Amino acid sequence: MISEVRLQHFRSYEDARFSFSPAVNIIVGPNASGKTNLLEAVLVLARGSSYRAKDAELISFEAPWARLDGRADDEQRTVKLVAEPQPSKQYELGGKVFKRLSLQHSLPVVIFEPNHLQLLHGSPEQRRNYLDDLLEQLQPQYGGYRRNYRRVLSHRNALLKRGHVPTNEELFPWNLRLSELGAVIARTRAELCTAIDAQLSGLYKDMSGASTETSIVYHHQFALESYESRLLHKLESNLSTDLLRGFTSAGPHREDFSVLFDGHMAEDTASRGETRTAILALKVAEMHQLEAVREQAPLLLLDDVFSELDTARRTALTSQLKQYQTFLTTTDADLLAKDFKKHADIIMVAAKNG
Repeated sequence: MISEVRLQHFRSYEDARFSFSPAVNIIVGPNASGKTNLLEAVLVLARGSSYRAKDAELISFEAPWARLDGRADDEQRTVKLVAEPQPSKQYELGGKVFKRLSLQHSLPVVIFEPNHLQLLHGSPEQRRNYLDDLLEQLQPQYGGYRRNYRRVLSHRNALLKRGHVPTNEELFPWNLRLSELGAVIARTRAELCTAIDAQLSGLYKDMSGASTETSIVYHHQFALESYESRLLHKLESNLSTDLLRGFTSAGPHREDFSVLFDGHMAEDTASRGETRTAILALKVAEMHQLEAVREQAPLLLLDDVFSELDTARRTALTSQLKQYQTFLTTTDADLLAKDFKKHADIIMVAAKNG
């Protein structure tokens, strides 16, 4: 739980302080007033980075530094950002200094913003990032696997685009490492989808009142038990195709997942309302996964999402938020006041922070 935060030269804030309720906090203000910036400050304090910007972009325009001070679970937290001579970041937790915020020292967070409402119909990359971002909060090693896979993939693609044709001998070390890392990523994603699948149908039924059987399926390119050898063989046998395309065409960076309604692809058959209910169910399943694995209730950050939902879905989501510290942004306090009645704190953000 985050009880307070001070923002200095952070985004649109020169110097501001806010106190938060352990329950629901409704952040209200007109567009471009700094609501999302405040939500972002909560995220950076909790998890160490933003979901929408690089560290240097968090510092106010022309300011040399930015600083966040907050209190989380009765511990003082500070994040310091410096713009020059090169961008840098430092954390202080309970008086100790860290260069990187490990999973052990971060707080679990679930983010829900309007782009997530396109999850089922959006790009496969958006769905892959959804799984990978959640896995980075669930498993300490996963972020390293993800970064290393991207690095190796980038090296292999650079070789494919080079002036002369690389030999199999030149590519073999990269093929081998890509296969090893790719197998870990594919298996871990598939395991997560299996865990979510165990909850998804029940959550969807509770939130929709419908009897639809809902499931999530991860589409891996190769059998999981032999993924390394199968991917390695594919990378070697598919070299001519990869050279023509200029990129690596096999591996978890090309995989995807689907949500099914009664065995049919949701993106093909689901109505707009059914799709949004399925995404709400996925977000609630995400909350449950984090709470079970981290043994700590996650913070919920909802950026202008309630205005995108009808009354029934707002009510369904509201019923799931009671036991979590929640931060909501909106331009219409009256809209959310009806949903939360008196069980929320209102935080007004002035337009000058835009």
